[in-house]
Amino acid sequence: MMPTLFISHGAPSLAMERNAYTDFLQDLGMHIGKPDAIVLFSAHWESDLLSFTYTDQTYETIYDFYGFPDQLYQMTYPAQGSTQVASLVEKQFAAQGIPTVRDEQRGLDHGAWVILHHLFPQAEIPVVAVSINPGLPPQEQYKIGQALGSLGQQNILVIGSGAVTHNLRLLDWSAAEPVDWAVAFDDWIVDHVQTWDLDSLFAYRDLAPYARQAVPRNEHFDPLFIAMGAADERQQAQLLHRSYQYGSLSMIAFRFG
Repeated sequence: MMPTLFISHGAPSLAMERNAYTDFLQDLGMHIGKPDAIVLFSAHWESDLLSFTYTDQTYETIYDFYGFPDQLYQMTYPAQGSTQVASLVEKQFAAQGIPTVRDEQRGLDHGAWVILHHLFPQAEIPVVAVSINPGLPPQEQYKIGQALGSLGQQNILVIGSGAVTHNLRLLDWSAAEPVDWAVAFDDWIVDHVQTWDLDSLFAYRDLAPYARQAVPRNEHFDPLFIAMGAADERQQAQLLHRSYQYGSLSMIAFRFG
């Protein structure tokens, strides 16, 4: 049974970095087992109607950022798509009454390729990327994940790529230690994820300390609910990694199932 993962993708420059978090990602990729395919929800692909890549071709690497070193724009992640796996994803969503649309042109944005570069550097595993709709409430995000709950039995890895604490306006690029409010919010989230307290998690904006500071907009947070939903039948959560960059950007990774 392949688990599901929530992975914080951090800044795009993570692709070039070597630190405790990138070491963790590389180690995770070596020890989780080799999936037959990856289905990845990226915080950097938003659409009102759930969309997924539908291609067997090699993906274009999307550089959806600016102001970084030239070296970063030379990096590629030449993974291929899989219409076979995409069709399976489409059927799973349709069975739960979730409308979708195929996208035959989109490449992999940095929410996808930056973490895959560390997890599976050979780019040999087929990938299907899926969009998110931040306009949906947490319960609906969770149901989207639930629709894909059987993929783990077929050795397909579901990944939600985003962040727990993510407020770019409050980053301190020179900070050596995390700020108190980010730690307090993450403490609350980690505790309620590990106990699978969905009622509290779905109401995190009202219940969690500093929620408005930590999640000013929920596009990076929603992949957490999707990843949890995909493991709903098992409801087991393990915190794999927790560290911080720039004072309040939390690098958190969970394994579900």
